[in-house]
Amino acid sequence: MIWTGWNNGGAGYGFTVDPKDFDPGWATVVVELPGIAPVEVNIAKPSFRKNCPHLIGKRIGLWMQTAGYAPWPDRKPPKFDVEPAGDRCFRIVYRL
Repeated sequence: MIWTGWNNGGAGYGFTVDPKDFDPGWATVVVELPGIAPVEVNIAKPSFRKNCPHLIGKRIGLWMQTAGYAPWPDRKPPKFDVEPAGDRCFRIVYRL
């Protein structure tokens, strides 16, 4: 699956995802980012399935900035190849 970098117009970073890739019964998912401990992200919010399909977290933003993925040029967010890595867990494989 492909996840796209997301930014709130300020200091907030995360990933735009397809909510259909996530079980509706899950409250959280775990994202494995290269070089740091896994990050647990809340998806138990009505907006996630309706109009805000973003995995957001401070540690995700710090990872993006440290790895050189953020900030990005206007309207050119990075894209990442992601694979399932167990129950409720997803691993960033590489940047596309």
